[in-house]
Amino acid sequence: MGAERVLAVLTALARQPAGVGLDELARTLGAPKPTVHRALAVLRRTGFAVQHSRGRYELGDEFLRLAFAHHEARPEHLRVQPLLEELAVRHGETAHYAVLDGRSVVYRAKVDPPSGAARLTSVIGGRNPAHCTAVGKLLLAHALPDDAAVLAWAAAGELARRTDATIVTGVGLAAELAVVRARGWAVDDQENEPGVHCLAVPAFLGSPSIPSGAVSVSALAYRTPLSTLVDDLPAIRAIVGRTPVPA
Repeated sequence: MGAERVLAVLTALARQPAGVGLDELARTLGAPKPTVHRALAVLRRTGFAVQHSRGRYELGDEFLRLAFAHHEARPEHLRVQPLLEELAVRHGETAHYAVLDGRSVVYRAKVDPPSGAARLTSVIGGRNPAHCTAVGKLLLAHALPDDAAVLAWAAAGELARRTDATIVTGVGLAAELAVVRARGWAVDDQENEPGVHCLAVPAFLGSPSIPSGAVSVSALAYRTPLSTLVDDLPAIRAIVGRTPVPA
């Protein structure tokens, strides 16, 4: 049983929180049922998968224990969590910490507001396109130093249109990132998701000059105007700036 096949089955299970049957799993992976069944047997023996009486498989508690233990022990998580909590309470909106991974951003930490019925659907470990998120534009502005670099990056892949406000041209993105570099912060004005806008600032967890990631406040437009976040930028920067840089 190849390790790649076992990992493929594990990944497929992670996308099925309600569980999945053997036949459906085999179809999803395009693999023979006996092969998938053997991979499931390996995962069950290690506690990474369980099978219910109705024959459906889902992730096991051992996998979840390891995943959460690893996440909670990450130094960056421990250091940004109090800041995200403070921002979520201050604005009554969701605060994120995200890093750049290729053409996407990955959310490493998230804190929802303590009150408010409507919450964002983002999840820790989830991804969004970098070109249409505040955290992504901020980190791209640091990673791509000039217009030529932005145009080359944009030409290497699609700039998907997520909303009517999404920037979908290299020229438009280059102009936007030039503004971000000049002012040191970024916004997403309903460019990734209708009704949601964000403001992001850099987080320097490993270096005083190179951001390890970005912290954002993501707000529902109907209850927190983007101008409110921009007006509070000095306080947001001060809160995130309290993150200590390791010696």
